[in-house]
Amino acid sequence: MLHERRPDRDKRIGAIRRRGIYLLPNLMTTAALFAGFYSIVAAIDGNFVSACIAHYIAMLFDGLDGRLARLTNTESDFGKEYDSLSDMVAFGLAPAIVVYQWGLERLSDYGWMWGKLGWLAAFFYAAAAAMRLARFNTYHGKIDKSIFQGLPSPPAASLIIGMVWLGTDLGWAGAPALVTAFLITTIAGALMVSRFSYSSFKEINVGGRISFTYSFAIPLTFIMIAVNPPLVLFVLAVAYACSGPIAAVWRWQRGPSTTSQPGESQEL
Repeated sequence: MLHERRPDRDKRIGAIRRRGIYLLPNLMTTAALFAGFYSIVAAIDGNFVSACIAHYIAMLFDGLDGRLARLTNTESDFGKEYDSLSDMVAFGLAPAIVVYQWGLERLSDYGWMWGKLGWLAAFFYAAAAAMRLARFNTYHGKIDKSIFQGLPSPPAASLIIGMVWLGTDLGWAGAPALVTAFLITTIAGALMVSRFSYSSFKEINVGGRISFTYSFAIPLTFIMIAVNPPLVLFVLAVAYACSGPIAAVWRWQRGPSTTSQPGESQEL
């Protein structure tokens, strides 16, 4: 009799575990949320370099929380929802406010219509990020995780933040800088809700063996970032953002058999 009840007990324990709150992964999520919030505060104060650095710190912690949860077997429904809300602040609202404070608000100097387009572009990006999160929550666990459909929100945010950091470092000013900010913000939002496929890199086995060439490329990448962080990080964001449309054109040129992929991921 006791043996027959054990499966039910195991199911109840599993349900409680999924609803549980675990310290370590949620601490990483809180750190990402804090960094995203600080990015907003720093931008409002005019400290755009600090705002940009805070964004990349948020990306670091955002990448750690899920991996820690899987490694320690502490994944939970609470953690997934908390991570989504943290992402909305760090990679949805924060980049929109940073780029608005940096340049889009100054579009009003060229006329009231340009001013409206500035804050509407920032809102469009934030709304696109929210839609991505909603799509991810809807399709979570039902799709192929090897690819993303649409530009993920952290790289989309990096596209904007990298531009702001590079523009601040080079002293961009005037109408060309403001138009560039407007275009990149709009494009980043559009790519997030697009159907372009992006590699999630989740198929890479971090515990597996790699060639000497790849092992040399890792420290080389860090060296390049250390030499000129704004330029290198922005170039990396642009390269990843362009990889989706380029791959789509390449598949289209190869013919109908490769233009669509069944089971494409809808993940954020």
